[in-house]
Amino acid sequence: MRLSLKVVALAAGTALALTGCGRDEGNNGGGGDTPTAQAVDTAKASGTLEVWAMGAEGEKLPELVKEFTDAHPDIKVNVTPVPWDSAHDKFVNSITAGTTPDVAMVGTTWMGEFVGMDALDPTPSSIDLAGFFPGAVDTTKVGGTSYAVPWYVETRMAYYRTDIAEKAGVTEVPTGQDEFKQMAAKMKEQDGVKWGISLQPGRTGSWQTVLPLAWSRGAEIADDKGYTFDTPAMVSTVDYYGSFFKDGISDPNPPEGQTEADFVSGAVPMFVSGPWMMSLVEDLAKQDGDAAFADKYDVAPIPTADGGQSSSFIGGSNLAVFKATKSRDAAWTLVEWLSQPETQVKWYGLTSDLPSLQSAWEDDTLAKDAKLAKFGEALKTAKVPPTFPSFEQVIESFDNEIEKVAKQGLSGADAMKAAQAQADSIGTGA
Repeated sequence: MRLSLKVVALAAGTALALTGCGRDEGNNGGGGDTPTAQAVDTAKASGTLEVWAMGAEGEKLPELVKEFTDAHPDIKVNVTPVPWDSAHDKFVNSITAGTTPDVAMVGTTWMGEFVGMDALDPTPSSIDLAGFFPGAVDTTKVGGTSYAVPWYVETRMAYYRTDIAEKAGVTEVPTGQDEFKQMAAKMKEQDGVKWGISLQPGRTGSWQTVLPLAWSRGAEIADDKGYTFDTPAMVSTVDYYGSFFKDGISDPNPPEGQTEADFVSGAVPMFVSGPWMMSLVEDLAKQDGDAAFADKYDVAPIPTADGGQSSSFIGGSNLAVFKATKSRDAAWTLVEWLSQPETQVKWYGLTSDLPSLQSAWEDDTLAKDAKLAKFGEALKTAKVPPTFPSFEQVIESFDNEIEKVAKQGLSGADAMKAAQAQADSIGTGA
């Protein structure tokens, strides 16, 4: 889940039953039977809605929602901005205390936990999920049932300096992982370059880079029965990731917040991140007097290995309605309105968030940006981690093992053995 950028998306029609990540006899979040979503009457909807949204979404949403309330005078909407760093605990506490909002922006990796707490209302049949990126739909599913609508999406790609790559004799980013590493090594050899590629050496969120490399090798970290960190494909992925640090291609102790500056200066000409980095590096370059920097870099898909398909991590946030709402029809009416393609395009203009509705990408605002269009293509095969209620706790242990790999040279086998032991101890949380 990304903690800075955002977007909106949605539509109207029929709910889909999806595969999701089945857990513990097919159920991975609160309750045994598949919940049935009740119909919504949007024509007579009324009431006052409390809406929580994090970061810039919380700041910008009131401006967009004014159009909704103008068109629905019987519905009043109060938006409360929530800081990202306290959001998770605020939600958990509100669920426990029975003081949840009516509608909220919910992090994709929180879905399993909140459904396990029996807090979210299943997505009604008036919301058609068919037009969204498949990976985004997966983030709304727990035990095969949708409990939200994708609001905004993002995924990760490899950023690289085309000018430095050319000096290194690379005119096209390799699709294979071994060749990709060789490219990074060649770029490190160029004048002014300190490290070939910036990779996160463990710490919170490093899984968002490691897992795409694993998925692109055909690996998975979960199956129908639970977590599967200690497979040969996962072990080889972690060894591959660790080799960048072992071979001196990546810095195991990078300074905080230096990625953009080092990329612009050329000190570190490659990194893996999301679409929000485009504006950050270009704005920084302009401050340094380089108005043409946009022509000096490009983005490329996550490299593959062992016959895998390039698959990045799909992040973002969902829009969910809480079961405790006293204005359910009004709540889903708001979500349905936010689902319209034209609303998504307006939201993109306000926030630069990427639409989760695929048809919104046909708008010239997005379609004419070549780099952005590549992110749109990557989103078609992007994947979601398992929706176990325990995922947040388990993946923290995984990140800790990756830090040992990057900084202490721990082997992939030992790291994944430890991660598996922790996952088995914690369980799925179902």
